[in-house]
This record gives sequence, structure tokens and C-alpha cells, in this order.
Amino acid sequence: MIRYEFETDSKLTYGPSFMSATPLFHNASSAASEVETGGSATTTQVTPAFSPLYQQIKVLILQSLQAGEWKPSAAIPSEMELAARFKVSQGTVRKAVDELASENLLVRRQGKGTFVATHAERQIQYRFLKLIPDNGDPNSEGPAQRHIIDCKRTRASVEVARALAIRTGDAVLQVRRVLSFANIPTILEDLWLPAAPFKGLTAERLRDYNGPMYALFETEFDVRMVRAEEKIRAVLPDAEQCELLKTDAQTPLLSVERIAYTYNDVPMEMRRGLYLTNKHYYRNALN
Repeated sequence: MIRYEFETDSKLTYGPSFMSATPLFHNASSAASEVETGGSATTTQVTPAFSPLYQQIKVLILQSLQAGEWKPSAAIPSEMELAARFKVSQGTVRKAVDELASENLLVRRQGKGTFVATHAERQIQYRFLKLIPDNGDPNSEGPAQRHIIDCKRTRASVEVARALAIRTGDAVLQVRRVLSFANIPTILEDLWLPAAPFKGLTAERLRDYNGPMYALFETEFDVRMVRAEEKIRAVLPDAEQCELLKTDAQTPLLSVERIAYTYNDVPMEMRRGLYLTNKHYYRNALN
């Protein structure tokens, strides 16, 4: 029996809502001086004049994250250092950092500083994997057992090209894997990735890596997934899917189609998962 905590065939979006923000100024100093002195600055793009100063600082911090100045799990400069760099008050920096922390892009650690969030951290993993055992404890079954079926280079179909904002026929990597919990096949996933950013990704590398897949993308390919959109519906499996999930054709599965984005709303993954929900349910927390 499938158990839901939201309406089926719905579209869910989670992650920061400000990721499509664009640079306001050539550099941080001109950003601050433009707002605080009323002077004119040469802009790289036209932006609303009413954008609050902390939002502009937030954009500049996002630019540094996107450029890889601070890697996942690394500490960013202190609020005092950022205030000096951008020539604004610490309060302005603190408000920008607070928003980025609330969007799970940064993590504050009391007494230690502020760090770039990473998918190697458990709380970040759970933002993207929402399948929970019926007992409600995500830790009760231990880590998923992963079986990589294939990782091959292919050409983007119309559907995949549209999802990844590339051209039909462009090179993509297609990955198929099965995730099992307590040795029971539970999730069948197909992933499509643009080939260029993931050059060198192979089935062998996926099999050898013990951490979350998104953590692998961060550490080895400098691609960080920061938000995702999902479409969810109930489906019946075909013969091949039945064989891989060890189920029958009359057992409904939860189909989850995800597009994951990196900074600036650039799509980096299309994922289609089929979830067997005999002993699990898909949870989404709506704030």
C-alpha cells in the first residue's frame, strides 16, 4: 500500500528561492559604495534599484560559492572579514549569511564559524532523499545498499534535453542503479547528467564511492546540487522494473521525477526514481 503525505501527481520545489539572482556589480567594493554613497557604478547587468543591500551582498557571496572560492565543508571568512571586503556593516553581512544558512547553502557552527554546506552531511542528504521507514526512524535500516547497473554515454532525447537545458542529441551520461534497504530492493533510479561537467564518471567510480552520490559530484566534479523540483505520481511497473525491484506488475510504485540544479538555477541532473512503498513512505516537510 502506498502512503503519501501530499497530493499525488504534484510538483514540489525545495531549496533556496534566490538562486537565479544575478551579479549586480563588477566587484564587492563597488556594490557597497554604490548603495552607501549614492554614486554611480558600472553594472554588468541591469537590476532593480530597490534591491536591499543585504540581498546584494548575498548575491556576491553566491558568486564566490559558484566560482569555487570556498569549497563544500570549508569555512568562509568571518562576518568581520566579509564586512571589510564588501565595505558594509557586519549587520548587513550577518543578514545575508542568515538567509544563505536558512536555504541550506551555509551552515553555522557555534564557536567554530560558518561553513559551506555539503551533501556529505546527514542533514543535507535528507533534504534530497525523503524515503522513510514506516517506523519513522531514517537510521533504523542503516545506509542503503547500492547496485550500479550501468553508467553509459548516450545522446539526449527531447525530454532530457529540455530538462537539462541542452540541445537534443547532446552528449549525456545515463546511470541506472537499485537501492536496497535491509537487503530488499526498494528504489530503481535512472539519472541523466550533462556529459561535459561529469567527464570521467564511470560505473566503476560509482561502485567504489561509499558516500552519497551528490557528495561525489561535489568533491570530484565541483558540481553542487542546491535545489530540486519533483513531480510525483503513482504508476504500475513494467516487466523489467518488476524484475529489478522483485515485485509484481500489480503493485503500484511511487514515481518521482526530479530535476536538480546547481547555483544560478543551472539544471545538472534529471532523475527518475521508482519507489516500492510496502515498508516505506515518502515524506516532505512543508514549512
